[in-house]
Amino acid sequence: MNREAIHTDNAPKAIGPYAQAIKANGFIYTAGQIPIDPKTGNFVEGGINEQTRQVLENLKAVLAAAGSSLDQVVKATVYLKNIGDFAAMNE
Repeated sequence: MNREAIHTDNAPKAIGPYAQAIKANGFIYTAGQIPIDPKTGNFVEGGINEQTRQVLENLKAVLAAAGSSLDQVVKATVYLKNIGDFAAMNE
């Protein structure tokens, strides 16, 4: 199997023994993202809207580094601490 680890400075560094993404046989598997601003290394301020926006920007950067984009995503899994944030996150 042809595997390539993906890395970009435009998304938070992987904290642990994994890559931001792995490209294998034409598919890109991304690691989970949290709302960290890669420029500061801090969680973004604000609520679920700002946090969701940052997570998507992080994923967008990782996908771009792998030669892809958000419009090519087949599946995404979202974990919410509070299900009451679902509607705001989904905006």
